[in-house]
Amino acid sequence: MTLYRIHMNAARSEEFPEGSDKHGYDFVAPLDADSHLDPDAWKAHKHDCVVRRFSNGEPDERGLLRHIGKGWTIDYDPTTAAGDEPFFKLDKHLISVGEYLSVREDDGEMRTFHIVAVQPYLKK
Repeated sequence: MTLYRIHMNAARSEEFPEGSDKHGYDFVAPLDADSHLDPDAWKAHKHDCVVRRFSNGEPDERGLLRHIGKGWTIDYDPTTAAGDEPFFKLDKHLISVGEYLSVREDDGEMRTFHIVAVQPYLKK
C-alpha cells in the first residue's frame, strides 16, 4: 500500500465551459495495486489523508478524507459525525490520471472533477 496525492480540477460544465484549474481538490489517499481506494489501509493512515479544496478568489479549505459506511466524504469539521462533502461512489472509481470523480460540494451542487495528477505522497 502506498499513499498518493491526487490532484483534480473542475471538469467542463455549464459553470466551467472549458473546465478550470482554479477550482478543485488535492487529497491524499491509499490506493491498491489496481488504483482503487484501499479502505483497510485508510484505517491505518486516516490522519495522513488530508484534503485541500481550492477555488479562485476564496481561501483554501482543509479537511480529512473519511470513510463513512460504504461512502467517502471530505470532512472539514472532525467534531461532527457526518462529512461535509460526499464523493459520488468513490469506492467504485479508478483513481488514475484522465478519470473523473464527482463531489457534492457545500452548496449542494454535484460537480465533476478531472484527475490531472496521481503521485506518491511523501510526508513532510
